[in-house]
Amino acid sequence: MPQISSDSLSVTIADQGAEMQGLSYQGQELLWEGDPAWWSGQAPILFPIVGLPAPDKVTIDGTPHAISKHGFARDLPFRVTELTQSRCCHLLEPSHDTAAYPFDFRLEIVHEAVGSELSVTATVSNAGEREMPFSFGFHPAFRWPLPGATGPHRIELSNGAEPALARLVDGMLGRARMPSPFTAGALTLDPAQFEDDAMIFPEGAGDGLRYCGEGGPVLDFRFSNLPNLALWQKPGAPYICIEPWHGLPASEGAGPELAARPDSIILPPGGQETFAMSLRVSG
Repeated sequence: MPQISSDSLSVTIADQGAEMQGLSYQGQELLWEGDPAWWSGQAPILFPIVGLPAPDKVTIDGTPHAISKHGFARDLPFRVTELTQSRCCHLLEPSHDTAAYPFDFRLEIVHEAVGSELSVTATVSNAGEREMPFSFGFHPAFRWPLPGATGPHRIELSNGAEPALARLVDGMLGRARMPSPFTAGALTLDPAQFEDDAMIFPEGAGDGLRYCGEGGPVLDFRFSNLPNLALWQKPGAPYICIEPWHGLPASEGAGPELAARPDSIILPPGGQETFAMSLRVSG
């Protein structure tokens, strides 16, 4: 299993899904370890959809395609194309396992550790001859509580905003918008907030946030080309998922067409789209 490191970070990445399996800072593990009793995932890559098929299938140009929840990338082996002490590149290309998505795509995931910062960059390319609709998202889970932290944990939006909250309705993105749980950009986390599944912020959450708990490490995130945000925990589980997305679950009452999902990207032939998430650890 590929490993990269810097002077303060150590990162392990599985070839399956190009998914992080470990992220330690000065010897303290920050990433949820994965436990099927709660949730076996740790940091899956979401492609070519975010969320469930809508309501029970995805269609492309009206034709049904069997694409599973959050897409297939998290379930498939990627190929390592570069591995150095601090950088690992993984590549996923079309195969018989991706036949449900009939496009000539390239998905490259790059993990790089420099000092106390980890960056994860994803590049999606369309090598085919027709437009390619897709969504993309990161889905990393971090320990809650963080090592050494006591008391409540918080999410603090860098833009200080109070974005409206959306919820899932039978797996679809509800049309209703509820008052923000943030106050001046700050949210004190409580498992009760997740009794109705993920908290989704379709817009307004900005391009950065902080996750912290008193006495523990501070995790500062920056996002690029990822306008949507979700926070998720199985209530009571010892993790919090911080999920920046470009693309949302299908809207409540909408049809199953992939290109019509909110904030989907339509990539032209020869086009390329890049998404990035960086995490700086301190404390």
